[in-house]
Amino acid sequence: MAATEPASLENLCVLHQSGDYIVVDKHWDIRIDSKMWYEKLTVQAQLRHRFPQLADPDTYYGFRFCHQLDFSTSGALCVALNKAAAGRAYRCFKDRTVTKAYLALVRGWVEEETQTLDFPIGKNSSEGKTHMMCIEGTEGCENPKPCQTEVTVLEYGEYDGDRATKLLLQPLTGRTHQLRVHCIAMGHPIVGDFTYSLGADDAPYRMMLHAHLLHIPLEPQSLLVQAGDPFLPTVDAKWLPQRSLRTLEATVDALLECRAEEERKSREEAEERERREREARRKGRRGQRCEEESEEQRRQCQEWLSEWAGD
Repeated sequence: MAATEPASLENLCVLHQSGDYIVVDKHWDIRIDSKMWYEKLTVQAQLRHRFPQLADPDTYYGFRFCHQLDFSTSGALCVALNKAAAGRAYRCFKDRTVTKAYLALVRGWVEEETQTLDFPIGKNSSEGKTHMMCIEGTEGCENPKPCQTEVTVLEYGEYDGDRATKLLLQPLTGRTHQLRVHCIAMGHPIVGDFTYSLGADDAPYRMMLHAHLLHIPLEPQSLLVQAGDPFLPTVDAKWLPQRSLRTLEATVDALLECRAEEERKSREEAEERERREREARRKGRRGQRCEEESEEQRRQCQEWLSEWAGD
């Protein structure tokens, strides 16, 4: 099946499978799940079709999705096969120890090769836009929360004759539509983003945002999956790279090395805190014993003084 063809019940791509987890390469323009009776084609339906024996009757959807991907976004999506596995993955997401990186084609040429986008994001309360998010300071922006994204330029080129840039995006937070809104905020919307272009960018066959890397530091074995690169001329001839700044492989390797170093330092700091706490507890116990001994000594001294006074 051509990579540009729509999703079907049969074309579920499995990247990883174990007794606890399945990681799939989610197709673009497909929901993870849906309670609408008429919406038959979902990732959950694909999973039930491929793995009927693994569906859990104790869950509404049959499968426990560890995180979310937008309807229009493709890429690595982790599914837990039991409650305990879901809990372990959930703790990693909650503690922000999960590393995710996305590939994107954006409109125009992004000048800064690397940058950190720091735009708080909130829900858009404007009429007709309540399904969208927006950055702090824009009209109708409600309850904006801190939001950061690391941006690395991979290639410059053209998409369908217009300037475009291929990026690796690493979300440091997990806000709804974060990458789409941040790309707009820096002046380079994602190619094919129908919703945030208000329907204007409707020529591309899909929105060009793909969850490429997923690393969950589970114990005893981490889960590391990469979901290919769909933004290649061999997949979509409208994308023509012209100048490469760095390879995807080298960029991902550097990202993972950096994250591993951060985790190492974090573990060392935690171990040092535990050591200090143990030492403080030991000192506290010694101090308490000393104080108890002093009280006993004072009692004996008083008894001796009383006896001496009696003489």
